[in-house]
Amino acid sequence: MSVSDADIAFARDLFSPLGRITHRKMMGGATLYADGALFGLVDGDGAIYLRARGALAEFLADEGAAQFTYERNSETISMGYWSLPESALDDPEQAAMLARRAVTEG
Repeated sequence: MSVSDADIAFARDLFSPLGRITHRKMMGGATLYADGALFGLVDGDGAIYLRARGALAEFLADEGAAQFTYERNSETISMGYWSLPESALDDPEQAAMLARRAVTEG
């Protein structure tokens, strides 16, 4: 499945407190940028993930976030992206705060 324009528009609107949000479609999804800095992605199902490692990844995991994975040659590959917590999907300020951390810590 390929990411829809509506899913991209939702993500851009959600993260609008960050300033200029752009995207680049690739491999069925889209990468998200805040003023040119990569901070997240939207997968083909419309799920939003933030680039995270270290303390931010631990925080997101504690909030119930799932790590982005994909299958390749019958192997599950995990990447350094974690789903946006449910509470942030309805709260642009919380989403923007987490995305700022993704830019600086991710």
